[in-house]
Amino acid sequence: MHLNDTINKRPHLTFPRSPHHPQTRIPVQMKTPLLPELHSSATGGASVPGAVFNIATSIIGAGIMSIPATMRVLGVIPALLVIAAVAFLSDSSVEFLTRYIGISTGSDSSISYAGVMRESFGRLGSILLQLCVALTNAGALIMYLIIIGDVMAESSAEGVVHLGVLQEWFGRHWWSSREVVLFIITFGIMGPLSLFRRVGSLRFSSAISVLLAVVFMCISSALAIYSLFQGTAQTPRLLPDFSNQSFFELFTAIPVIVVAFTFHFNVHPIRAELDKSSDMTMAVRISLLLCSVIYATVGLFGYLLFGESTMADILSNFDRGSGSAISPVLNDIVRLSYALHLMLVYPLVNYSLRISIDELFFPKARPLTSDKARFVSLTVILLGALYLAAIAIPSIWTLFQFSGSTTAVCLSLIFPAAIALRDIHGMSKRRDKILAAIMIVLAVVTSSIAIVSNVLTVVAGV
Repeated sequence: MHLNDTINKRPHLTFPRSPHHPQTRIPVQMKTPLLPELHSSATGGASVPGAVFNIATSIIGAGIMSIPATMRVLGVIPALLVIAAVAFLSDSSVEFLTRYIGISTGSDSSISYAGVMRESFGRLGSILLQLCVALTNAGALIMYLIIIGDVMAESSAEGVVHLGVLQEWFGRHWWSSREVVLFIITFGIMGPLSLFRRVGSLRFSSAISVLLAVVFMCISSALAIYSLFQGTAQTPRLLPDFSNQSFFELFTAIPVIVVAFTFHFNVHPIRAELDKSSDMTMAVRISLLLCSVIYATVGLFGYLLFGESTMADILSNFDRGSGSAISPVLNDIVRLSYALHLMLVYPLVNYSLRISIDELFFPKARPLTSDKARFVSLTVILLGALYLAAIAIPSIWTLFQFSGSTTAVCLSLIFPAAIALRDIHGMSKRRDKILAAIMIVLAVVTSSIAIVSNVLTVVAGV
């Protein structure tokens, strides 16, 4: 039977049976906004490479800029182990989430992260999830804008003033100020991209953004290797230096890596545009492997380049006035390539933020994609609010630590593990529940220590 015949004879097109729950069919019609109306290769279904690009773009954001700083804090070996561990746990948590796609006990389809939480923990669980997504994504987008502002305009990092690329090229003018440059980039570049209504529509910009991240990684690696041959590379510490920091301070770097691997808010929209669940599993694992290699490479070579002077935002180390011996042209290429990468990542992360805000404030309204006025208005309001926040907040490190210790760890570890433990459909095996329990314990312990350590640091500083 052809696809058109199926559509004509049935009120709704259905997916094949779930491999985890053979008795259940997955309905295509859903309440989650920003998803395609039909799911089929014949109607423009997404491919595995497209999903890899979108997932990798969701992962590689502002977090990569602080990975070298985490190696400075943790030491190379512990940092690499933490990156591998968080990547493994992220893969497991995504498997927990995708296992429940389409398993519905009521009128609402559990095709979204919020829907899965609603099934397991009721309306309160859904609201809590949406709040965490909103706070995590808003924090990530503010980080993007802060970094873009640091690259293009003047910034201050660790007591040192750094000129942006525009000010280095053309001098200080009103149009090269941080406020004006960010306004133009926010509403002139990222705004139009944020108006696309399907995740798949961003596959080309996502591919370019991943390519730019790889360019950044290659240039950083080449510079570090060159400095090794020249004898100017810094000697990295393989283990933590407890003479200058306490054991508990190490936990403040772990949330940065947790944030760097938090992409779970985009799992369901991307999965909805794929033909098979096995495609999503493959796409997630390829993306995690790719991003782990990029993180490890950038972290190691960035630490080799700048050693103990590595800043929380390594792009600040590439400033011409930072004392770096790197060619000014390469400095600018590195900084501009990653700024452009973040501009292309912004719309993808904005998708989930907009969905969560809409579901929080308009839970009974018609789907966002079918209400053009609400869609455009919400997009513009979010762009404006995030722009103002980026102007007001000077540093990304505080945002990383707060987000990684609270909302990001909930999204990436605690909530998926809790869903597997709750197991309302009886699909979790004993191994799954043990792993889920370990995930929760690790997340709670490390986050609690990080929060207490940060509070003590702030109090001591005051």
